[in-house]
Amino acid sequence: MSDQPSPHPQERLIETIERFKKGGAEKYHQSLKEQNKMFVRDRLDYLLDPGTFVEDGLLTRSLDNLPADAVVTGFGKIKGRQVAVIANDMTVKAGTWGRKTYQKMTYTQMKADELGIPLIYLIDSAGARLDEQQYCYAGHDAMGNIFYNQIQISGRVPQICVLFGPSPAGSAYVPALCDITIMVDKNVSAYLGSPRMAEMVIGEKVTLEQMGGARMHCAMSGLGDYLAKDETEALDAAKQYFDFMPQNWQEKTALVESKEPAPGRQLEEIVPVHQGTPFDMYEFINRVIDEGSWFEIKKLFAPELITGLARLGGRPVGIVANQSKTKGGVIFVDSSDKAARFIWMCNAYNIPLLFLCDVPGFMIGSHVEKQGIIRHGAKMLFAVSEAKVPRICVMVRKAYGGGYLAMSGNPMQPDCTIALPTARPAVMGPEAAINAIHYNKIMELPEEEREAYIAEKRREYEENIDPYSVASEFFIENVVPGYALRQELINRYNVYSLKEVKRIERRNGVMPV
Repeated sequence: MSDQPSPHPQERLIETIERFKKGGAEKYHQSLKEQNKMFVRDRLDYLLDPGTFVEDGLLTRSLDNLPADAVVTGFGKIKGRQVAVIANDMTVKAGTWGRKTYQKMTYTQMKADELGIPLIYLIDSAGARLDEQQYCYAGHDAMGNIFYNQIQISGRVPQICVLFGPSPAGSAYVPALCDITIMVDKNVSAYLGSPRMAEMVIGEKVTLEQMGGARMHCAMSGLGDYLAKDETEALDAAKQYFDFMPQNWQEKTALVESKEPAPGRQLEEIVPVHQGTPFDMYEFINRVIDEGSWFEIKKLFAPELITGLARLGGRPVGIVANQSKTKGGVIFVDSSDKAARFIWMCNAYNIPLLFLCDVPGFMIGSHVEKQGIIRHGAKMLFAVSEAKVPRICVMVRKAYGGGYLAMSGNPMQPDCTIALPTARPAVMGPEAAINAIHYNKIMELPEEEREAYIAEKRREYEENIDPYSVASEFFIENVVPGYALRQELINRYNVYSLKEVKRIERRNGVMPV
């Protein structure tokens, strides 16, 4: 028997805590460094206010020497505001979900909802742990509860996902079910079946980046909302997005001190009078919003429609805008989906909506009809009509047909529709309208007379679709010069923010898919 006294229980505890906080073996930490990735606790230190993190379950699986069972969970503060966090530890079992991992995750989800605080997922995981699937796959209390909880608390507390590495198979639904997913370029992979599996099952040969890389998801699939060049940019983006959010669905977003717009050309100089001349809607937005407040969502996906958060006189707003420089600003299948999800997110968290309308309409043709342009367009209409937050439509130029409705025109019951002098509201543009109205007459004319006749009829048509005709009938609330638009919007949001939002009494609408 040794004469050495046994260590005091507190010494054993301190040693265990320090060992578990280090995560897995040194070789796995070295692997992170080689990939330019941060250790999970370094990510939390960067994200959270110093000294505010309270951890749950550090000693989980301590008897199995699996620190925290590969996931760090708990609570902290960002700029003084309380948040919950779920963060995978890639140095332990490649961040996989084990029999206690999912229990920690679901516990944190339910606590976040109970406390009414935002939940941030820092994802870097190889997925479910197959050698423990019998404990956590098929039952009522299982890994699938993670997704169930995400859906139950969706729209109740903000859910923010930062994806640093892999998120394969079922775990790929975590980013898909969050309000926003920020992805780190080159390190991220999200897929239901790996390239190796795809080759085995369907014979497809594809790289990991092609199958599920960050850039592909941000530009093509739409799963990613923000493409970051590295991990610090990703965490900074998460904090910037978080600034726009309330703590939960019952709170209003915070006002901050107003800033003047970035210097530049006046709106009258930016917007061409000729409806067919494209212009850069980003320049327009920057001359309306508070300088430095722009946070774009899904920039690379369906760029014909711009969606992003900004501040207007210190007030958070969600902006939906047509970009005539890309595909003429026409609404396609993907842009309909992009708009609908953004509108739902803003409505969920009391963020007022601003629609900047310069839209020729929805895309037409057999190709988009086969893609389901009608039902996808209906999804956008559904989201617009459901939005009860303060909602303003500005007719910048073209406001044609169903596109005007999708951009929250007055028939969709916004708080108001206002127009610039360049606005042109109509069922359809001059080219299509003249062809529809005068087709037979055009065909009767000698060919050499048709061009002049069409030009004259287009001129007459355009004279009848200026903003004054709709303002005269009180179909819209106001026509304002460009220099007055920003203050008009600030004043109107100050008024409309006073209203109490009333929800439609029903279980749920039957949404188009």
